[in-house]
Amino acid sequence: MTHSALLKPRRHSVAVKVGSVTVGGDAPVVVQSMTNTDTADVEATVAQVAALARAGSELVRITVDRDEAAAAVPHIRDRLMLKNIDVPLIGDFHYIGHKLLADHPACAEALAKYRINPGNVGFRAKRDTQFSQIIDIALKYDKPVRIGVNWGSLDQELLTHLMDENAVSARPVPAAAVTREAIIRSGLLSAERAEELGLGRDKIILSAKVSNVQDLIAVYADLAGRCDYALHLGLTEAGMGTKGIVASAASMGILLQQGIGDTIRVSLTPEPGGDRTREVQVAQELLQTMGFRAFVPVVAACPGCGRTTSTVFQELASDIQDHIRDNMPIWREQYPGVEALNVAVMGCIVNGPGESKHADIGISLPGTGETPSAPVFVDGKKVVTLHGPGIAAEFKKMVLDYIENRFGPGERRPAAKSA
Repeated sequence: MTHSALLKPRRHSVAVKVGSVTVGGDAPVVVQSMTNTDTADVEATVAQVAALARAGSELVRITVDRDEAAAAVPHIRDRLMLKNIDVPLIGDFHYIGHKLLADHPACAEALAKYRINPGNVGFRAKRDTQFSQIIDIALKYDKPVRIGVNWGSLDQELLTHLMDENAVSARPVPAAAVTREAIIRSGLLSAERAEELGLGRDKIILSAKVSNVQDLIAVYADLAGRCDYALHLGLTEAGMGTKGIVASAASMGILLQQGIGDTIRVSLTPEPGGDRTREVQVAQELLQTMGFRAFVPVVAACPGCGRTTSTVFQELASDIQDHIRDNMPIWREQYPGVEALNVAVMGCIVNGPGESKHADIGISLPGTGETPSAPVFVDGKKVVTLHGPGIAAEFKKMVLDYIENRFGPGERRPAAKSA
């Protein structure tokens, strides 16, 4: 059975156009991220949006929480356009989104999508009025809306109502199940109301975020079975470092395998001074590892053991991987298809030659205590054996030459001769 046969077909969803990007329908799963700058700081926000876009974020969400932030949005959009960065900007609104969008029409026009939270779009009698005002503005400017439910700010009136119903039910369910139902129903009721106000299904994206892996899987599996809206996946408050990465990959990986999800965000808490683009890289690696998309060439490397106490292969694998990722923003334009490249950097003779043959280009270092010599395989055939202290630099040059030969303009040049 092939790997692709193990993947469940994507759940059918209505396609939504977000600026130049399509979410849902037959489009591939879209990677998005969010800035953590003060949006009112135009220079800092432009720099971070640009970095996220260059890293591969196809949508970028920014906080719009006050007048100064809303006023900055069109300037951010314009600065990005001057840098030839055409990434759609999503405005993240809470509490006063209706007022900010109404008071700042240039902001409403500049954004590619609005994200609103039904748990805090308005309270009691004002809820429907303020929700309706945002939908009316979305209709005016022809913008899609993400209705993003979050269990940290869930509609308490709806939750209380469902809890009361459950308490008198002949077959009550656990409180956690009621909370999950409240999350789902909040999103679906809000989407239904948006449609009543005139917003088409091709302008609505839903999300239902929780911070527990099993709850996220359960909520989205249920939600996916009850609607055909495009779905945004994300584990909220995922955490820092490996914990956030593992939790996000475990939960979203299962849902993606089931064909659920049209756009994803990996919500990582950055280390102090950490790089915000890390969440983009993790999201791309999740999709690429599962076989849904290809973003950057794959560098396979062995984990190392007692036969590989030399750090040469580790340094070489890291150097090539970093070099590829750093250059991908340029290479995507210069070398179409380069993201499909497979490189192998192996540390000893046990699995090294076989793994290298399976890669497009691979090297198998000899292991500990042996003469520094390493065969290089190109398209499954040994083409040369590298010797001496310059192995790393020579192989790196061969990788760059291979990329130019295979993906560059014009006809491919002949491969190197066999040793």
